[in-house]
Amino acid sequence: MRKIILAILGVLTVLGAILLGSYLIEKNQKPKPTFEKQIKTVFVENVVNKDVPIILTANGTLIAKNKIEIYSEVSGVLKASNKLFKAGTNYNRGATLLSINSDEFYASLQSQKSNLNNLITAILPDLRLDYPVAFTKWETYIKGFDMNKTTPKLPEFSTDKEKYFITGRGILTAYYNVKNLEVRLSKYQIRAPFTGILTEALVSPGSLVRVGQKLGEFINPSVYEMEVSVNSKFADLLKVGNSVALSNLEKTKEYTGKVVRVNGKVDQVSQTIKAFVDVADKDLKEGMFLEADLVAKSENDAIEISRKLLVDNKAIYTVKNDSILSLVNVDPVYFGDEKVVIKGLENNQKILTQVLPGAFDGMIVKINKK
Repeated sequence: MRKIILAILGVLTVLGAILLGSYLIEKNQKPKPTFEKQIKTVFVENVVNKDVPIILTANGTLIAKNKIEIYSEVSGVLKASNKLFKAGTNYNRGATLLSINSDEFYASLQSQKSNLNNLITAILPDLRLDYPVAFTKWETYIKGFDMNKTTPKLPEFSTDKEKYFITGRGILTAYYNVKNLEVRLSKYQIRAPFTGILTEALVSPGSLVRVGQKLGEFINPSVYEMEVSVNSKFADLLKVGNSVALSNLEKTKEYTGKVVRVNGKVDQVSQTIKAFVDVADKDLKEGMFLEADLVAKSENDAIEISRKLLVDNKAIYTVKNDSILSLVNVDPVYFGDEKVVIKGLENNQKILTQVLPGAFDGMIVKINKK
């Protein structure tokens, strides 16, 4: 009996395990999910071929067109002036920028002028006797001779004898010595050659100025020039007088410039050519960095699209029959920073306006018509 009971329990245990296993298997079995076929929506536009201007983008730094570095040709102590010689000071044309003490040099000049006056005065008696015709003009000259004014030009010689006589007395030598000193005296005062602003000051009143020493920098802030480098293949398209659109890096301000010069030499390393653009605006400052758009030429029967839409730099996606993507080869004629000009498409062809991830030739799509 005992064996029979154990056998029955063993059979019941096996049957229970089988039933439990079947129940668990059936419970864990899930129906296979059914996926709906997804058709991606795309944004398109119709191709309209037209004349597209080729705009060359370049950048550069503004430099004042009228700019001078101030150097001293004489030595001496710098004197104080009405305006402080400091960066940012404005000067009108002809105003004194710097004044160097010239008392010692001025005394030397006066000595030479006195010597010239004495030489001319000494020959007057001889002129009255030997050259009475020339006497009057030399007498008038010596009467008008002012030690405190610029030495006037010597009278013209009437005859060779008069010329030899005057020259033999050393008057010509004394005269040109005086004129030389007067020119040098003028260098003790440096005047503004144009209306502008001081951008750099390297000396101050009371300091000793030496010959050849740089004293500062002076610019005209009304007109600036910008040097830009353009691909040499567009060299024949750059014309003097072409208008140029300029903007700052933030694209918050725009200016209009003009091509004034085009270099005739191509850089052998970069294969670029330099063009120079003039621009004038009260908000501009020297050293500002600007971007320039130079209109070089126009391509007919072309369109401009984003460079992101170009596949392998030679093809773009179009939509056929309003539902099928088609990869079409095109002819890129100009690459910009963000745009590309292409040719080879027909009018009214539908092209993508946004990049479609995972796109392939023959893909089924749906056009967003909103």
